[in-house]
Amino acid sequence: MIWAGRLADHIKETAKRPGRLSKTLAEGRGFFMGWTPVDETRTEANSDRWHSRTLAIHGGCNRSQFGENAEALFLTSGFRYEQAEDAADRFSDRQDGYTYSRLGNPTVRMFEERLALLEGAEEAAATATGMAAVNASLMSGLRAGDRVVAARCLFGSCNYILTDILPRFGIDVVLVDGRDLAAWKTALSRETSMVFLETPGNPTLELIDIEAVCALAHAAGAKVIVDNVFATPILQRPLELGADIVVYSATKHIDGQGRCLGGAIITTSAYRKQILQPFLKHTGPALSPFNAWVMLKGLETLELRVRTQSRTALELARFLDRHDQVEQVIYPGLESHPQHALAVRQMAGYGSLLAFRVGGGQERAFKIMNALRLVAISNNLGDAKSLITHPTTTTHQRLRMDERETLGITDDLVRLSVGLEDVEDLMQDLDQALRI
Repeated sequence: MIWAGRLADHIKETAKRPGRLSKTLAEGRGFFMGWTPVDETRTEANSDRWHSRTLAIHGGCNRSQFGENAEALFLTSGFRYEQAEDAADRFSDRQDGYTYSRLGNPTVRMFEERLALLEGAEEAAATATGMAAVNASLMSGLRAGDRVVAARCLFGSCNYILTDILPRFGIDVVLVDGRDLAAWKTALSRETSMVFLETPGNPTLELIDIEAVCALAHAAGAKVIVDNVFATPILQRPLELGADIVVYSATKHIDGQGRCLGGAIITTSAYRKQILQPFLKHTGPALSPFNAWVMLKGLETLELRVRTQSRTALELARFLDRHDQVEQVIYPGLESHPQHALAVRQMAGYGSLLAFRVGGGQERAFKIMNALRLVAISNNLGDAKSLITHPTTTTHQRLRMDERETLGITDDLVRLSVGLEDVEDLMQDLDQALRI
């Protein structure tokens, strides 16, 4: 067992070496004693000129002293200290190092740094789910008496936070038709704390002019939060259009294979340190190291998947638009979409989501969904597998009928998340189901 003793001595000595602090690390909580990111200097020197597909593979990769090729998984809840004084110094921020994985973890940090690079942002903060990201981005920056203006076309749980939870704390929330700049101008004619919007919106794929709304919001003193989950950083960069914060459900396209839950908040280093980090630290919506590791691997193929899915979605949208059993197809890539010109200007692709109406109400929608053989019935999206859902009875079932009608969420509307299957197979499956 001599080798075991030597290994133990090596690890003990290595643990005494000072780590180098990553320049994008929030609050100095990115390294523990012994963390030696051998490739950090090379990564930082090249990241400014690497393209997105390269950043998705190499960005934020800090290897340990063991030189592993794949990103290391630090599956630990806590971290050890050589002496009691080290623990005291880390908790008082006098010493760099990790203390507890709710506050920071090396694997989670790699995911955050890589996602920030893809977004062209200073900082990313990982969360346990997409809704944890939405909630934290709102609650961390608001207090009683504040005012929020939001687009009315929202995911059901986002709507709940805005219309049910925030008002409980004395926060005024105003919903507007996100497509109508005049409505935004009116709502933002008085002081406002935050603006929240999704574009494309769930499930009717409404688009919002991010740049125009940001200009109005900033004039009213508001921070702008954009839920970019449908577009991903591959197809839309809200920060470049003026947004202050971007949120993601990493569960969707970032994982891309329906394996793990996760979320992320993208913002500036100052905003994370001063506003967001204290909220995350004390409320604990932390992403697990294992899920962060899965998300890291998902980022490596994000652009390849999203661009392939978007091309397939456009072909399917055109196919369904010609189909005699379909009443309406909603997809930003179709010229029939009322905001197609905005999609061309604002996005680098049209996304993997489309919606279509089949006529005959819920009964026919269910009949068609049940007849599908390849496309699965699921309320998730952004998966490698194509998924279909009925928003009226799933994601948006808590809305009143009149609210759904206002948003165009009819009983015969279905939402299709296009996967990576061959487009011909998907067309055949949809065609046979529509003709049942």
